[in-house]
Amino acid sequence: MSDPFVTLKLEPAYRKVATTLTEHITTGTLKLGERLPSELELARRLGVHRSTVREALRELESGGLLRRERGSKLMMVSRPDRDTVASGVTRALTLHEATVAEVWEALTVIEPMVAEFAARRRDAAALATLAAVVESATPGGAMSEGAAGLAAAQAAEFFRALAAVAGNRVLSMSHEPLLQLMASSLHKLVAAVPQARSRIAAAQRRILEAVERGDAVAARDWCGKHVRDYRRGFEVAGIDLALPINSGSARRAGRRSRRL
Repeated sequence: MSDPFVTLKLEPAYRKVATTLTEHITTGTLKLGERLPSELELARRLGVHRSTVREALRELESGGLLRRERGSKLMMVSRPDRDTVASGVTRALTLHEATVAEVWEALTVIEPMVAEFAARRRDAAALATLAAVVESATPGGAMSEGAAGLAAAQAAEFFRALAAVAGNRVLSMSHEPLLQLMASSLHKLVAAVPQARSRIAAAQRRILEAVERGDAVAARDWCGKHVRDYRRGFEVAGIDLALPINSGSARRAGRRSRRL
């Protein structure tokens, strides 16, 4: 039996400072937009070297909890943006070798509910943005690699804009890592299967129309069909759903002549 009592790991001083500041931010002791004291003042109050404070501030800045306004030497309390939050989850899912199928299955659960909430709430400004995203959909036909990348980006941006209409920050943050992981597969899909782009555009229009008229059931059902249709597209594009989504093996097999 292994000894449960092992030598405690010593934590660097800058990590202790970063942990202390993080606690003050998450508990609301330090408010959003509030400026921190200077590095020298923080070092004096915390009883550490200035270099220790600087390293801690740099860590929190990279994590999105602090930012420095242009022209100011003082750090300000901030909020991590969507990409910063998602990157950690994306990295974790990649390390755990999440498969294309697993990511797709998660989207089939999340996205129809996002569409339903969007139809029920219909924030006017966010709805206008969603309509603009739908209008930007690329028509079918052969395209360059660069154009395929833009088409894939539009497909992912549709789901982001839909979540903005729904107005649920938890759902918006939850699906962002999945959209990031799906990016390479979406790129391969739209490049390999020209007819997929017209199907994607048609489904987006149907979902938008349902959201605009406040039909929550239709919005949910059309979004469910839309996400489920991606699986067939992946198969046609030769993307192995059983392999890790970020592996080079989740590739196009060249079956360009088959149809959805």
